[in-house]
Amino acid sequence: MFAPEGPEHASDMLSIEEPLEIRLVYWVRGERIEQSVSVTMRTPGDDVELAVGFLAGEGIVDDAGDIVEVAHAAAPVPDSGIGNIVRVELAEHVDVDAGGLLRNFYTASSCGVCGKASLEAIHMQITPREQQPFSISSDLLRGLPQALSAVQSEFALTGGLHAAAAFDERGAIARVREDVGRHNALDKLTGSYFAQGGMQGLCVLLSGRTSFELLQKAAMAGIPLIAAIGPPSSLALELAREYDITLIGFLKADRFNVYCGSSRIANS
Repeated sequence: MFAPEGPEHASDMLSIEEPLEIRLVYWVRGERIEQSVSVTMRTPGDDVELAVGFLAGEGIVDDAGDIVEVAHAAAPVPDSGIGNIVRVELAEHVDVDAGGLLRNFYTASSCGVCGKASLEAIHMQITPREQQPFSISSDLLRGLPQALSAVQSEFALTGGLHAAAAFDERGAIARVREDVGRHNALDKLTGSYFAQGGMQGLCVLLSGRTSFELLQKAAMAGIPLIAAIGPPSSLALELAREYDITLIGFLKADRFNVYCGSSRIANS
């Protein structure tokens, strides 16, 4: 560490980043097929949730009955003590488009869209879950950044992780997931609710900016409102308008921007 008074040797905590391969087992005309569908750079932990959230966000699974088994399928690695392969076996009734699974398997931690085989694949057919009614006061929204900071345990140690948090109409944070990748953090969060039937009555708070893919994942999960500490992209706003998702950016203790869907926010 370099300080005004000169260099000083010190220990520092770093975020762990390792690859995770998601393997899918599915059936085509009675034939059992196992295929790698994604490799993402992620922070180890909550890997099963990440895999399930990813598959739900891609429209491959819709409810808990679509999944027979999901588990790690590799020996633990030394750094994290966690295996870097998750294998998801689907029920025979799940119709999988094998051709649609073909993609560039490497997905950078900073951008889940980077791994798509083509730009056309980004504009996937979205069949979103039905949104639940939701309304929250502006005062409660402004309190969310401080509430998130208080529960970001890994960020407090390293300063290097993104967070996605579920919150309710009372402004209470119900669950938080962290990861080096924004899209991974949201996949972990949505995946953690998948077996419970989804995120009914909950919305999402993001620690960074809102990209197109994060809005796409929110639409697939039926999330009616996304609030973010950072700004949205133009494509994220376009998608939010199309699917009636309230989009909030630059959320701070004293102000925030509403880009669309202001009817879900009550004046305090």
